[in-house]
Amino acid sequence: MICDEEKEEFYQALIRKNSLYEGVFFVAVTSTGIFCRPTCPARKPKIQNCEFYKTAQEALIAGFRPCKRCRPLSPPNEVSDLIVKLVAAVEKEPEKRWTDKDFRELSVDASTARRQFKKRFGMTFVEYARARRMGIAMKQVKSGESLIQAQLSVGYESSSGFRDAFSKIMGKAPNKSKETRVFNAAWIDTELGPMIAIADDQQLYLLEFVDRRGLEREIERLRQKMGAAIVPGETEAIQSIKKELCLYFQGKLSTFSTPLALLGSDFQKTVWKSLMEIPPGETRSYTELAQAIGKPSACRAVARANGANQIAIVIPCHRVINSNGELGGYGGGLGRKKYLIDHEKNLP
Repeated sequence: MICDEEKEEFYQALIRKNSLYEGVFFVAVTSTGIFCRPTCPARKPKIQNCEFYKTAQEALIAGFRPCKRCRPLSPPNEVSDLIVKLVAAVEKEPEKRWTDKDFRELSVDASTARRQFKKRFGMTFVEYARARRMGIAMKQVKSGESLIQAQLSVGYESSSGFRDAFSKIMGKAPNKSKETRVFNAAWIDTELGPMIAIADDQQLYLLEFVDRRGLEREIERLRQKMGAAIVPGETEAIQSIKKELCLYFQGKLSTFSTPLALLGSDFQKTVWKSLMEIPPGETRSYTELAQAIGKPSACRAVARANGANQIAIVIPCHRVINSNGELGGYGGGLGRKKYLIDHEKNLP
């Protein structure tokens, strides 16, 4: 999270077009919906109209589009024709879900696009397009959109398709089924991008990054397993996790107390409880975790249980790495995993 001191420092760098801050931050202008690099030649906005982000992906997820003058998705003084072409295509249809056919129609090799975006910006083209869609969804929610499906499935072309998707993921509305359990879902803005929290009145059932692959399937499995309708709103558990995440990212909290609903097999629950016993700032290998639960030969099963965790950060599956010291996988992305591990080294 950008603190007030950093905001003032970044704003002064923006005013002076200080090239030393290239790659350090991006500035988003709330009055135009555009984000820029620090050296953009455009007229400078007032500080109250500025939001600062440390990565382009954060700015995209927040709903801003890249500036056409300073091209924040291209390295300084280096503009790839392929990148320019693809970014322009996304801006022409920002809600589009890209397929191999779309790349062929642009005479673009999908693997080349993936490689170039990943090398230069730390995210693939598909991740860029997804982040752009998520940004649009976020703006819809902030402007009063009442259906959480707007956060998850931007891009549906027909109203019937939108309704069908809502029914599939969220289930019947409570007023159509008096016996249906009701869970609430809320959008939570964090340092690492938006998350979705789902809870009943007492416990938190799911906490995931909104752009996690397969999130819709996770929600559908939860809905079916619990026989619940999931509707926008907040509960005491959601309010609790919001406060705790805020303190966590501020570096003021290392242990969460929000009540959790652990929906899994006995083995999975054992693994998840063992994860929560790993001290913040430390990591364990899958082998060490298997040994800790008394199942030294169950490394693969431990890894699967780790991946089945639906309550990110609180159940710290990010603290498990490969035996060789490499990060391994993480549903929220390796960039987030590295950030969380490094962040927790400074927690109280």
